[in-house]
Amino acid sequence: MNKNIQLQDLGSKDYKTTWEYQEELFKGIVDLKIQNRREETNFSTPNYLLFVEHPHVYTLGKSGDMTNLLLNQEQLEAKGATFYKINRGGDITYHGPGQIVGYPILDLENFFSDIHKYLRFLEEAIILTLQEYGLECGRSEGETGVWLGVGTPFARKICAMGVRASRWVTMHGFALNVNVDLGYFDNIIPCGIRGKAVTSLNVELGVEVIDENEVKAKILKHFAALFECEFSEQY
Repeated sequence: MNKNIQLQDLGSKDYKTTWEYQEELFKGIVDLKIQNRREETNFSTPNYLLFVEHPHVYTLGKSGDMTNLLLNQEQLEAKGATFYKINRGGDITYHGPGQIVGYPILDLENFFSDIHKYLRFLEEAIILTLQEYGLECGRSEGETGVWLGVGTPFARKICAMGVRASRWVTMHGFALNVNVDLGYFDNIIPCGIRGKAVTSLNVELGVEVIDENEVKAKILKHFAALFECEFSEQY
């Protein structure tokens, strides 16, 4: 089992370009697994974690409801945003500047064959990271992601998650709001959940800007401990 994960920080990158790159990496792992089974070989499958920040974009999961996007094409263009219907789980979400997006493209058979456990570990890596900033956060039953104020009238989501998996290979992932313009969430019903707010780390801490590289380092530390993996940086 290969527990090394190749880390790539893509900086700011167009959503569609990044999606296509994810698909390329994903297909490479799946094809190698198929080859191993067909030819009875045992080539090690690679794992990747992509960090990226997208320009303003709304994405809708395969089972999502289009009515949760509250803008038409003309209004999207006026806000400098794009829209894609994609092949992950979950409903609609926003990506944009000030948000840390993580795409783990893993062969889970290198770690464990359990999608539920995988999602909980992603959540836990973010929860432990936010706890280092003194925030009380956790899970909301039946609602994937990381929340603050769970069980109160002030529940608010700080990290959205949506994944795709096939042959135990994952893609898509998490989006943690760090220094985000929350006004862009007003144009959707986030994750299709009415009556609950969205927040950002800088808002919760009452500061203008959080060091995003520092947040990434904390995420990697907790991710490595949970998945019992090592990271090697790729550029």
